[in-house]
Amino acid sequence: MSTITPFHIAIPVHNLETCRAFYRDILNCEEGRSSDQWVDFNLFGHQLVIHYKPKTKDELHTNTVDGKHVPVPHYGVILKWEVFKEFAESLKSKGIKFIIEPYIRFEGLPGEQATMFFKDPAGNALEFKAFKDMNNLFAK
Repeated sequence: MSTITPFHIAIPVHNLETCRAFYRDILNCEEGRSSDQWVDFNLFGHQLVIHYKPKTKDELHTNTVDGKHVPVPHYGVILKWEVFKEFAESLKSKGIKFIIEPYIRFEGLPGEQATMFFKDPAGNALEFKAFKDMNNLFAK
């Protein structure tokens, strides 16, 4: 695997201040630059930008993975195994309503991973995961 550099992702939110508080206070992201239309955050070393977009009535689509209904689209970060556990406990203590509760997927297989899904206040689906063995990130 080559040296990993931070990614940049910009996502739509229909309530900038509510989502700003969620990413800052619930996910503990450090806030960077901002305007009245967008806010930059440090999401585990990556640049996440929330951009204002009027609310739509689009429905969340899901695909079945490991017997669970995984929301599409979704975004998130692959964390270290220990960090995932701590982050999951922090979210539980803050009352996050999970789409898919934290659990181990593909247990005992090359792609064994801890995963969890939840939504931000704008309805964007987030997945955070951790691989038991990071060498299996792209294993077939």
